[in-house]
Amino acid sequence: MATEDLVETAELQLPRSRMANERLHALIPGGAHTYAKGDDQYPENLAPVISHGRGAHVWDIDGNRYIEYGSGLRSVSLGHAHPRVIEAVRRELDRGSNFVRPSIVEVEAAERFLATVPTADMVKFAKNGSDATTAAVRLARAATGRPRVAICGDHPFFSVDDWFIGTTPMSAGIPTATTELTVAFPYGDLAATEALLTRYQDEVACLILEPAGHSEPPPGYLAGLRQLADRHGCLLVFDEMITGFRWSEAGAQGLYGVVPDLSTFGKALGNGFAVSALAGRREVMEPGGLRHSGDRVFLLSTTHGAETHSLAAAMAVQATYVEEGVTARLHALGERLAAGVRDAAAGMGVGDHIVVRGRASNLVFATLDENLQPSQEYRTLFLRRLLAGGVLAPSFVVSSALSDADIDRTVEVVAQACAVYRKALDAADPTPWLAGRPVKPVFRRLA
Repeated sequence: MATEDLVETAELQLPRSRMANERLHALIPGGAHTYAKGDDQYPENLAPVISHGRGAHVWDIDGNRYIEYGSGLRSVSLGHAHPRVIEAVRRELDRGSNFVRPSIVEVEAAERFLATVPTADMVKFAKNGSDATTAAVRLARAATGRPRVAICGDHPFFSVDDWFIGTTPMSAGIPTATTELTVAFPYGDLAATEALLTRYQDEVACLILEPAGHSEPPPGYLAGLRQLADRHGCLLVFDEMITGFRWSEAGAQGLYGVVPDLSTFGKALGNGFAVSALAGRREVMEPGGLRHSGDRVFLLSTTHGAETHSLAAAMAVQATYVEEGVTARLHALGERLAAGVRDAAAGMGVGDHIVVRGRASNLVFATLDENLQPSQEYRTLFLRRLLAGGVLAPSFVVSSALSDADIDRTVEVVAQACAVYRKALDAADPTPWLAGRPVKPVFRRLA
């Protein structure tokens, strides 16, 4: 291999980020507060530590600027430090953020949310998606008197809590008895789901799934799930952490016209501020309240769940989405990016190996080897070249702050990365371009 090819792997140096990562690992298990942000998800010694962000750009502590995708794990869909959101937050900060009784902001935020998601009757706010989905599971078990939870096995994440994490390779510390209460059904297969419900007749409290993922739901699928849930007496729960706002302002349920019993929202709801929501039918939600005569359900009771500045951020986000047509803009930007990446990959002869998938507002990419199999080694190569070109992209999930120039620059960098990818494919060995260990999957048994 020529010397100039090997030099390609040494263009970006992050000495301050490397030192900061060592400090992070010394004090914080995993070196980050979310495993998906861990430095094992990035090429060795190329995990930038962020200083600040504005719009669609972030700067690392080494002074490098990047065009950023997948911002805040899909949470910052309007771009960093969005003026309207920051103004709403700043107004509340001067008024206090947490009180011994509910703030008027709580009812205003609930009214705004239920106007945006009219398929729900009641809503309760929390700080993270896991709390919301676990509360949905608890409500479903209380409503049905049944112990089992049926999750869609094709979707990667629902909660940090035991009922879900026990089903992953990272199940250490979770009793088998807990894990056995969670069963799985395949996405898109109504017959298999009905067989599962029949096998565990009168035992399944709910079906929980992301209503859409990397592909559109098969025709009639979500409506079919609704019918199955009704026929077997269980609840239908939509995890709209990702689909909420990115599919439509009212989530996937608003786009596809299928109403779940319960749904959970987060991520885009606060544009980076910590807020999530559990919403649903009144008769299902009310047992978590005070105005009923049945057994009480300890639903959500979080000290910081109604932090006023986060609720103000959520209201500003919803207003911005509706008034400025943000969802449509996300789709337009994603379509422009997907077309550019596919053209660049095809032009370099790697169109079958770098594959863009998903709805335009929520794009991911797959990196395939010479046998068209998913490859962490080739993902590492691709990420290294993107980083060297100033593109921070664990996915291609867009924010509305991206400009056409940002998209065009990203496509240029992708084309450069594809040229190196082609060389590695021709050599049938990406190792010389990795400069270290490959990136690793989040869910694995051993560190």
